[in-house]
Amino acid sequence: MPERVNEIIRSPGFWVTVWRRFLRDPVALAAALVVLGLILMAVFAPWIAPQDPFQGMSLRRLKPPGTEGYPLGTDELGRDMLSRLIHGARISLFMGIVPVLCALFIGAAIGIVAGYSGGWTNTLLMRTVDVFFAFPSVLLAVALAGALGPGMTNGLIALTLVFIPPIARVAESVTTGVRSRDFVEAAKASGAGALLIIRKHVLGNVLGPIFVYAMSLVAVSMILAAGLSFLGLGVKPPQPDWGLMLNTLRTAMYTQPLLCALPGVMIFITSISFNLMTDGLRSAMDIKA
Repeated sequence: MPERVNEIIRSPGFWVTVWRRFLRDPVALAAALVVLGLILMAVFAPWIAPQDPFQGMSLRRLKPPGTEGYPLGTDELGRDMLSRLIHGARISLFMGIVPVLCALFIGAAIGIVAGYSGGWTNTLLMRTVDVFFAFPSVLLAVALAGALGPGMTNGLIALTLVFIPPIARVAESVTTGVRSRDFVEAAKASGAGALLIIRKHVLGNVLGPIFVYAMSLVAVSMILAAGLSFLGLGVKPPQPDWGLMLNTLRTAMYTQPLLCALPGVMIFITSISFNLMTDGLRSAMDIKA
């Protein structure tokens, strides 16, 4: 029966079936549309933002939402909130997706090599990875960003290092299960080398679950990136980052609470949309033998 499952997964019809099942999930489809809309908003931000997100004026600072010419009001420096939220999608999505993609390549490589090799190679690689599990992801990200210093580049490095261990652990677990399958044993018996077996027989069966798990980390990455910016360890002013906007607007919490909540609402909508989309994709790929 497991061989039958792998034949289904490796056939072109598998992904067609996954796509059809995903389209039948209204919650996941709605979340995917929200994510697509946010990505398009980030890509076309310079054209759809009504005003310059960096230009402010002290006379119009902290205008409430609904003010003429400023649908979502202005921030503490008189900059248009709508424009800054639109441009903030660029940095926030970038800080959420790029570290996960970098960690996906590195962590998947570590996990696949460890899972396929076994023995002392597995022990050496995975025990090294396990060291990072001794620290909560939030504290590890803050510690790494604090050691590297504030800035977008250092934030990307810190978040990438945080996500390599969990992805490597998932990759190792999935690869260990595939390594004992009959088609891998048959390839070994035919004299195929390890690299050929991994490329032809292992990758096709493990990349799907690893990728879906990595997608579920995008929301976590965005929240951690926003937290780093809020603490002054991430993106530097005057960049329109949602986490940084939460920090700069906290002084207006009692005078304009709605303004303070807007960046947090955007973070919440984006993170929950990624989570729901990932759950739907995971359910669509759940092939029952």
